[in-house]
Amino acid sequence: MRIIIDEEAGTLTCEGPEGRETLGLWSDRAFEIIARQYVRVGWNQKYTYSFSWMGRPVIQLPDDMIRMQEVIFATKPDLIVETGIAHGGSLIFYASLFAAMGKGHVLGVDIEIRPHNRAAIEAHPMFGRIDMFEGSSTADDMVRRVHDFAKGYERVMVILDSNHTYAHVTDELEAYADLVTPGCYLVSTDGVMRDVADVPRAGENWANDNPANAAEDFAARHPEFVLEQPAWPFNESTLSRNVTHFPSAWLRRV
Repeated sequence: MRIIIDEEAGTLTCEGPEGRETLGLWSDRAFEIIARQYVRVGWNQKYTYSFSWMGRPVIQLPDDMIRMQEVIFATKPDLIVETGIAHGGSLIFYASLFAAMGKGHVLGVDIEIRPHNRAAIEAHPMFGRIDMFEGSSTADDMVRRVHDFAKGYERVMVILDSNHTYAHVTDELEAYADLVTPGCYLVSTDGVMRDVADVPRAGENWANDNPANAAEDFAARHPEFVLEQPAWPFNESTLSRNVTHFPSAWLRRV
């Protein structure tokens, strides 16, 4: 696609295989087109590798963090299970939300927790609300261990942010879906891989091998989950679509 922005004329023109379309620059549709390119170019330039939360790197788009906060406050889980720890920024983020809410605990699972990251997380003021398990999230013994840990909690949310291949995410979805409390969410993050499959930094076959496809296929097999974007609790704009790295991510248990 070729995109031409003419600020003087106040137009945005798209040229592609389906023809040419000229839009008002100050329109919802123009914003969506610009936002898509912002996500794609920003992803390629590793924009999300420039943020931290309370001193720990958090490799997430700020838009997605705000939307996650909205969902957590609305659904009020008392346990979040997250696969994938990395630097621990997201664990700290969720724990800090729970601290502000006065309830809640976070369990992180990762196949490898590097010693310097573990030390930094364990030294953090939010660590009192965090537990970490090291090992493959899809190994039978780890799945049992997480389920045993979750037995003491009434409302559980699960966020999948580890290995993002279709096969691994599918295995995680099947392994942890039963933990999710009705009304809470199972979140398959980083489906953006599908949208950036043709950018220079993309991996092989990301157009098909991605978490968004895994979540869509899972939803088709599991009517107890609805794939939907959570409603925005506040919106005085005319927009309705997230600027996100998490397309087709939000599976609500009904």
